[in-house]
Amino acid sequence: MFMHHITDQLSLKLIERQDADPLYRLIDANREHLREWLGWVDGTTGPDGYRDEIIPMWLTDYANGNGFACGIYFEGELVGTIALHEINQKLRQTSIGYYLTGNGRGKGLMTTVVAFITNYCFTTLDLNRVIIECAVNNTRSRKIPERLGFQQEGILRDGEILYGAYHDIAVYAMLAKDWSGMHVSTVQNQQVN
Repeated sequence: MFMHHITDQLSLKLIERQDADPLYRLIDANREHLREWLGWVDGTTGPDGYRDEIIPMWLTDYANGNGFACGIYFEGELVGTIALHEINQKLRQTSIGYYLTGNGRGKGLMTTVVAFITNYCFTTLDLNRVIIECAVNNTRSRKIPERLGFQQEGILRDGEILYGAYHDIAVYAMLAKDWSGMHVSTVQNQQVN
C-alpha cells in the first residue's frame, strides 16, 4: 500500500496484514509507555493476533467505509497509529484514537496528523462531527484536541477502567462548521521539528 505524505518527514499508511510484525515490535518495545493509558497493551502477546484477527477487522471496516487504522511514519520509521473508530453515517460522525512512541514523541507530529485526519473527515468523508476522548490525567493526549480548537464537551466520570482503576474521560468534539477556517495548507504547514 502506498504512503500518503503529510510532510517530507511524516507519512500515513493503511495498516495491512504484512504490518503485523513491525506493529507488534513497536508495541512490545514501548509497553511501559503505552500501558499507562491503553488497556489493551497487556493482551498484545505477539504479531499473530494482529495478522489473523485485528488487522483483518480493521481492513473490513475500511472496505465497508466504517473507519480505518493507519501507521504513522516519521522519517520512514513506524512511530505510532491513528484510527477512525466506527463512522456513524446517520449522524455523520466518528471518533479518532491515536498513540505515538519513541522517536515520534515531543515533535508535534500527532497534532499535525490529527489535524490532517480531521480535515479528511470533513472535506473527503463529509462528516459533521469528529470526537476525541482522552483520559483526564493524560495531559499530553489532551493537548492535541485543545491545540486544534476542539471543544471540550464534558467529562465521563469513571468512563474507563484500566488495570483495575477507574479513570475519568474528557470528551472533545469538532464540528464541520467550526473547522471551516482550517485549510489543508495550514495542516501541511504544521511545524515538524
